[in-house]
Amino acid sequence: MDFNDTPEEAAFRAEVRAWLEANAELRGPEDGGGVDLGELVDDETLSAAKAWQKKKADAGWACIRWPKEYGGRGATAIQGVIWNQEESKFKTALNIFGIGHGMCGPTVMTHGTPEQKERWIPKLLSGEEVWCQLFSEPSAGSDLAGLRSTAVRDGDDWIINGQKIWTTGAQFCDWGILVVRSDPNAVKHAGLSYFVVDMHSPGIEIKPIVQINGGTGFNEVFFDDVRIPDANRLSEVGNGWAVAITTLMNERASIGSGGGRAGIGDLLRLAQEVELNGAPAIEDSGVRQKLADFYVRSKAVQYTGNRTVSALSQGKTPGPEASLGKLVGAVLIQEIAAYGIELQGAAGVLNDHDNTAHEGSWQERYLGIPGLRVAGGTDEVLRNIIAERVLGLPPEARVDKGIAFKDIPTGPPSK
Repeated sequence: MDFNDTPEEAAFRAEVRAWLEANAELRGPEDGGGVDLGELVDDETLSAAKAWQKKKADAGWACIRWPKEYGGRGATAIQGVIWNQEESKFKTALNIFGIGHGMCGPTVMTHGTPEQKERWIPKLLSGEEVWCQLFSEPSAGSDLAGLRSTAVRDGDDWIINGQKIWTTGAQFCDWGILVVRSDPNAVKHAGLSYFVVDMHSPGIEIKPIVQINGGTGFNEVFFDDVRIPDANRLSEVGNGWAVAITTLMNERASIGSGGGRAGIGDLLRLAQEVELNGAPAIEDSGVRQKLADFYVRSKAVQYTGNRTVSALSQGKTPGPEASLGKLVGAVLIQEIAAYGIELQGAAGVLNDHDNTAHEGSWQERYLGIPGLRVAGGTDEVLRNIIAERVLGLPPEARVDKGIAFKDIPTGPPSK
């Protein structure tokens, strides 16, 4: 691995840094750096996020890896990494565009018609419109191809019925990408179609899911005879799985490039501030051993991610590092958060913004992390990917190959 910028990369980093310094405030140690766990987005937060995105768009710093014809810079992958690294050092508005920019936009650019691209891409890039992803369903679990929401053709429209779940930000989004079953007589991967849906359409009901930390980032979304014009269909009827794979590939790349911080710096600061046996906790040998263990593991996650950065810098295709990083990193974040609560002693049991260390951020982080472990692929799905694609182990047995979806058993066998 080569962690050093090339002269060209160093010049680009300096350009990025100069613009950010002129337009945002540098993040200090007291600002922490936790992971976005689905914060409640009110009108003020939404307006601030859109304003920051518009400022970046006006200056040519929005979605820099997108082709120039779509408003991007046509930047390289490593330039995208550099931008993310530098922007993370500044206090900016909550990023509510990750799904739209990381997954929806690239999918529309890959499979959309010229008219569809012209209609949706500019407002997505500028932050004028916010997008969400409508994939997961209660009955399908981690098997996306097992979804049961239906699309029935009615003239120039499609009538959609069904339910989606875990949809991040649905309550404030303008558009959503939607995969549904259009042909129950086909095998399960072949009977899917892919649409862009107006989230303000009649028949859509959005119910926020209140998480254990009080956040409402996730939602249930119900479709009751929702009409979607055929003009909003991406790719051919029945090709929804191929389009969905495009989305999922971009999702993994987006998560991998984000490099979510494990919070080791925050934990070190907390250990210096709280007391154990009448002295700063960091002076205790047991605490220091635990901190060292977390530090080593966090560096291992960081350097694994750097393998991706190094490959991108050299024009190579990254391997499975994104899956490895998320699988190991999310667990590490949860363990660090748990230890942050433990260091607070009796106060750690409180979920109180005003009377706990670091304004309750450790409690919020610990309670919200289970959602991160589900998002972008559960631990089990990621283990399957690593087992099959990295270690070359046999795939799991399947009993639904070659069977029409409507004929796949859905319950215990009849007696």
